[in-house]
Amino acid sequence: MSKQSIYGMTYEQLTDWLVDHGQQKFRVRQVWDWLYKKRVTSFADMRNIGKNLIALLDEHFVLHTLEEEIKQESKDGTIKFLFKLSDGNLIETVLMRFNYGLSVCVTTQVGCNIGCSFCASGLLRKSRDLTGGEIVEQIMNVQAHLDSKGKGERVSHIVVMGIGEPFDNYNNLMDFLHVVNDKEGLSIGARHITVSTSGIVPKIKEFADTGLQINLAISLHAPNNDLRTQVMKINRAYPIEKLMDSVDYYLERMNRRITFEYIMLRGVNDGQEQARELARLLHDKRHLAYVNLIPYNSVDESGYKRSESADIQAFYETLKGKGIPCGVRWENGADIDAACGQLRSKQIKKQTAS
Repeated sequence: MSKQSIYGMTYEQLTDWLVDHGQQKFRVRQVWDWLYKKRVTSFADMRNIGKNLIALLDEHFVLHTLEEEIKQESKDGTIKFLFKLSDGNLIETVLMRFNYGLSVCVTTQVGCNIGCSFCASGLLRKSRDLTGGEIVEQIMNVQAHLDSKGKGERVSHIVVMGIGEPFDNYNNLMDFLHVVNDKEGLSIGARHITVSTSGIVPKIKEFADTGLQINLAISLHAPNNDLRTQVMKINRAYPIEKLMDSVDYYLERMNRRITFEYIMLRGVNDGQEQARELARLLHDKRHLAYVNLIPYNSVDESGYKRSESADIQAFYETLKGKGIPCGVRWENGADIDAACGQLRSKQIKKQTAS
């Protein structure tokens, strides 16, 4: 019998499972306290739940399916982890330090099928989705690293922006979000969690229908269909008109701000014409929109280059002048394979070469 990660079970799911296996409901609170507050590394360390329940959990679940392969630490405090899954696949997770807290960027898939032409994550196509437990374990492993330092630090923010398209792994994503947000568990506030999508229109609407106060970010990267299709294949399935329709639906249902991510590619999407076009596209949404201008982390295979600083500044000033809220997100970990998926891609190439 194949065991599953216990971290993939939401509070409600684990409650139902325990009751179905003859346990009393109150036991789930005890188990979750050991998992997420005391953060034990073995079921045997759960000292107040009884030997029979420990044996039952050990029979059906595992605590650890991720193994740390590589850990890169940047001068700015960013740490990039390369984890090996139980099937040998590799994923990346990143810890970033900000003045507002410690944020972890998690991966949701092994590889990615979206095929954005500028992205290191898309160099290797998706081989499978991560389970909810494997996504939660990324947070637990990073928190274990922090615990080992003895400084009392905790993960306070999460961004679902790592390898893969989160909305292409929707059910496991939702289980993950419920686990990390649950007040009985890690209790990371919904407004401290951001999910980024390349624009899967039906899932944006479905996400809006959940009513979760989790932040939504959309990878836009171009203000018109021709240019967006050039850099993001997904635009063929969900062109800007359909994407903006789903954005309107989200804003109407949630009345919450959406962040539009815009990677600055030299000579491709960083001109004044594109800035003005982007301002027109978002003009009627400007009170609930924020544009995050992102200097590009170069990937050798893509051929794209980072926009000049002067062009980024000019683009920013044009948007601001048109009343569009925006900012420039300078990257973390520039000295440690900063691009998402870059460390994983390099490691896989080394393994293939050897």
